[in-house]
Formats: sequence, C-alpha cells, structure tokens
Amino acid sequence: MTNWDTTGGDRQRRISPFDGVSGLPRLRFAFRLHRVQSESTSAPSHDALLTLLDDVSPSVRAALLAEFARRGPPGIEFLRAVVRSSNRVLAWHAAWYLNELKFSDPVAEFRGFIRSLNYELETGSLLLSRVHTPDLDVGACCGALDGMAARCRELIIESAGVRDKCRVLNRVLFHEYGFRGNIEHYTDPLNSFLDCVLQRRKGIPISLSIVYLLVAQRLGLALEPVGLPGHFVVGCYVEDAPFYIDVFDRGVFRTPEELFVILRQNHVVPRASDLAPTPVREVLCRCCRNLAGHFATASDHDRARLFAGFVEDFEATYERNASA
Repeated sequence: MTNWDTTGGDRQRRISPFDGVSGLPRLRFAFRLHRVQSESTSAPSHDALLTLLDDVSPSVRAALLAEFARRGPPGIEFLRAVVRSSNRVLAWHAAWYLNELKFSDPVAEFRGFIRSLNYELETGSLLLSRVHTPDLDVGACCGALDGMAARCRELIIESAGVRDKCRVLNRVLFHEYGFRGNIEHYTDPLNSFLDCVLQRRKGIPISLSIVYLLVAQRLGLALEPVGLPGHFVVGCYVEDAPFYIDVFDRGVFRTPEELFVILRQNHVVPRASDLAPTPVREVLCRCCRNLAGHFATASDHDRARLFAGFVEDFEATYERNASA
C-alpha cells in the first residue's frame, strides 16, 4: 500500500483501494455471503457472481475468492471477460480478483480497453500505469486526486468564473503541491505514468495536463485536453474567447495568438485546428507514442516495442470503427 500526501503539507494518510465506496448494511452482507456459500455446491450462475463482484465486504470478497479458486480456469476466464467488458467499474473489481489470484494481465487489460472504444481519461490513464506497475494502488491515485480537488474547494468562491477557479487550481497544484515540468530528465519514461507523476510531482506537458484535467473534472470545470504539435496544454472554451493553460509552465494562461507564436518558434506552421480539443483516444495514444520513444532512448527496446504496439492497436481500432 502506498502513502500519499493528500493535503499539500506534512500530514499523510493511508488510502485503501476501496476508500469512499459505500457498503451495504451488515444484514445484507450476511445474506449475500450466505447465498454465495449455499450456491457453491451447485455453482453460482454468472449473473449471481456479477451482482456480488463490486461488493467490498471482506467476507463477501473472501467467499468469492474461494469460489473463483475452486472453479479454476473457467473462473479465471470469466473474470478476464469482465475485465474486457465495457463496464469499467466491474472491470476494476474483476482485475482486483485476478490480481489476488495472481492471474492479472495488465497488458491484456489495456489492450481490451483500447478495443472497447469506451474511452475515459482516468480509467485509461490508470490502466496504462498498471502496464508498468501491475500492483498499482488505484485507490491511492484516486485519493490523491480527490485530496487536491478538496483543497481547491476550500479556496474556490462558487460565484467565481472559470478563469478564477483555474487560478485556484494553479495555486494548489503548482505552488502548494509543487507539480512542475521535469526539464532535467524530460525523456524519463516515469514522466508519463499517472501514479509516478502523482508521487514525484513532476512530468511532461501531457501527463501534467492529465493531472490538471482529472482534478478539474472533480471540481466540475469544463476543460479540454489540447494536443498541439510538439506541446500539450489544457483549453477552456466556455467563455467568449477561449484561453489555454500551459501546465508545463506552472499554469500560465495563454491566448490563441501566444500559442501560435510558440508553434512558429518551434518551426511549425500553425493551423486553427491545432487549438481544438483532442479526443481522449488521441491523448492516450500520444502517451503511448511518447513512451515508445522514451523507452527507445533508454535502450529498453522490449518496452519500446510494447508501447509502439499499443499505438498500432489504437490506430487499427480507430480505422475499423471509422469504416464500419
């Protein structure tokens, strides 16, 4: 289990992967556990198992672990099918059981996510991190993001506009928590994994933008990822004139004209479409493309090929869907 500083100060708390999940009344726990145990002699149906899969009661989890272990390969295949399904909540719980049973396959889970077409930024970022860290503490990552959002709520005036709320987000992330761009070791692959960015509080433009967006989502702020050629920012389109947040430069607000100047300085001919929101699929695919390049720079060719393969999966899935 990982300790995370969720306050911006010295106090730390230990977060369970299932913190914040409300349980059922104890009597209902007992009833559901009894049902699993009573059905074990006649094999509970898949539907019965699915109704119990997201139950976080220790007694129910112990009973289900015993049931899946008893079933052997069919039980493992059932869990893997749930992991590949479009229900991301049940998929997380099925992955937990697979991990406990030592049959978790993070690479297959991420490929299943790619092919599901059910793209969601937080889920995809965590699944990507699990490829690198199979025993990733998902609850700790979510708890860290929740903690930053809670701190922002303490400072935000609800009547304030989006721009002022983003100023508060900048204060919390870049000053209180100390997130920054890893200029010294830009190609370090750890800069691209969400859990590592949250722990080390440094990353590259796209990974810092993901952290910013995930905290903003918790605050109800309508912000979008914007993948510029050679750079990545966060965009806001709800005001009369859009503005952009350069998270690699500690949240500096930029106008479209300023971003065009940056692109020209990088020898890129700017286009209006460069400033449009980037789909989640493209955000995650770009993370994989970066990782393929950064692992290649580190001479880790096996991992470079792995993440290049994910890029191919994203592109092939998009092409199949576009032509369907």
